[in-house]
Amino acid sequence: MSDNKLCITMLGTGHATVTKCYNTCFVLRENNQCFMVDAGGGNQILRILEEQEIPLTQIHDLFVTHAHSDHILGAVWIIRMIGQLLLNNKYDGNLKIYAHEEVVDQLQTICRIVLMTKITDLFDRRFVFIKLHNGDSHHILNREITFFDIKSTKLLQYGFKIKENSLFFCGDEPLNKEFYDDAADSDYLLHEAFCLYSEREKFKPYEKHHSTVKDVCSMAEDLHIKNLLLMHTEDSHIADRKKLYADEGQKFYSGNLVIPGDGESIMIEK
Repeated sequence: MSDNKLCITMLGTGHATVTKCYNTCFVLRENNQCFMVDAGGGNQILRILEEQEIPLTQIHDLFVTHAHSDHILGAVWIIRMIGQLLLNNKYDGNLKIYAHEEVVDQLQTICRIVLMTKITDLFDRRFVFIKLHNGDSHHILNREITFFDIKSTKLLQYGFKIKENSLFFCGDEPLNKEFYDDAADSDYLLHEAFCLYSEREKFKPYEKHHSTVKDVCSMAEDLHIKNLLLMHTEDSHIADRKKLYADEGQKFYSGNLVIPGDGESIMIEK
């Protein structure tokens, strides 16, 4: 990976109950600095970061999209390990944690139950919790990142967009039609794809308020998305997922379709 270009490294690509890959989470990386988006559901995140050669000392911004277990619980391990580094004077600066108020409250509660007091005593000193409101913008990785309420029907959840890179991330639910105009013509759309349309009866994505590959690709084609990244998928086809998803998706989408696996990096042009 070039240190001078923005890159997305997928730490996990699966949905909540996968066992053959990790829960969906990723980092945006540039110049040895990382903006981490979710942390999955367990301490495997520590192994994954090691494998990707991403030291915790490079992570100073963490965004937790919502309070489902496969997004928030890994953050407890990030806080625990960075807390230990802080206590041993091995971490420069602070960790900024971005989330809406409900997630902040729940994350702090979990941490106070399961972590040592000497770590949670660092809250609001070295761990800076930034409570997001719809439309808030923050300067991260030398870019303006704007956070927004995705209008979830299940649980309050936030996504984000980056104007400089024309990148749009709508969390782990289908892009709400309210945001179609905003996302149209984006260079990059990061979107969930729970399963193949051909297997919708097996996985029942609509009952879980998720999409199929066909659904996402048809929408991206209509919105003239240049690069579509699919994530938050089932894992029963993990060995053949790229080919199967590409074969279905390319029937409906003419842009650059990316089906990353865990640990893969995607360079962001521009």
